[in-house]
Amino acid sequence: MAATRRLELVCPAGTPAALRTAVEAGADSVYCGFNDETNARNFPGLNFSREELAAAVAYAQLRGARVLVAINTFPRAGACGLWQRAVDDAAQLGADAVILADLGLLAYAAECQPQLRRHLSVQAAASNADAIRFYVEAFGVKRVVLPRVLTVQEIAAINAEVPCETEVFVFGGLCVMAEGRCSLSSYATGRSPNMHGVCSPASHVHYREEDGELVSRLGDFTIDRASAGTAAPYPTLCKGCFSAGGYRGHVFEDPASLDAATFLAELAGAGVTALKIEGRQRSRAYTKAVVESFRHAVDALAEGRPVAAGALRHLTEGQAATAGAYRKTWR
Repeated sequence: MAATRRLELVCPAGTPAALRTAVEAGADSVYCGFNDETNARNFPGLNFSREELAAAVAYAQLRGARVLVAINTFPRAGACGLWQRAVDDAAQLGADAVILADLGLLAYAAECQPQLRRHLSVQAAASNADAIRFYVEAFGVKRVVLPRVLTVQEIAAINAEVPCETEVFVFGGLCVMAEGRCSLSSYATGRSPNMHGVCSPASHVHYREEDGELVSRLGDFTIDRASAGTAAPYPTLCKGCFSAGGYRGHVFEDPASLDAATFLAELAGAGVTALKIEGRQRSRAYTKAVVESFRHAVDALAEGRPVAAGALRHLTEGQAATAGAYRKTWR
């Protein structure tokens, strides 16, 4: 295998401790968010205060890693101040880039913090060259995080036509909805993933044993039933188990995590700049294991060595992995 350019490894940091773990494990960049509704992982015990982010930026940059601040939810009408302050604070605290989805917030960042590098969040769902060129030309976006619904061939076609970097997901939770357009969780819990940053919040998750099965519930809805001794997935509506007309199964997608380790060479060949690992809500042990594994894989690819795969199955949802849209096997 011929040597290739080294891909950037973008890793999750849900807490200051997880950020240090990711940097030590070999992250080129880490992404994190403030502890409020401006980011799409707004869970109790996660995220950064302003003081913590300042210390995190100093720690990461001293070790050659970059810090990307996700401000990727959509401001509510008449309440943009919180999101605008997040952009200003990220710039003041020395972040290397902000990850934005909202058009108005992109315009604000371009006008008020023009020196701050702007990345387009996957929440914007920009999945074709025309849409991406609009964001580049209108707001000076330097990188687009592509939705998880594209094949490798489609990604290559986009990269051939756009004047910016692209970033793709390679491991972690796999949202099967059109990115940034999911409303299922908000119907069940009253908390919107796209505006409050909360998908299937833990405060609304309940488990109980019933007739020898473990019943998973989200709010008032039964999401899944797992027989004794089998893995029980976290209850999200899009990966729930449904019964209708004598059929019982997962309508959208089985509970599984994305693992694209075997596609790294193809993604590099398609012109991708950066590889993103999902998991800001995961433990430090998860962060360490996944980042180290993909650090070895990225280095092996760059040096022309074989890329090992399949070592992270024990960390996947339901202990099952999928190539997702890269192999286009969606139901």
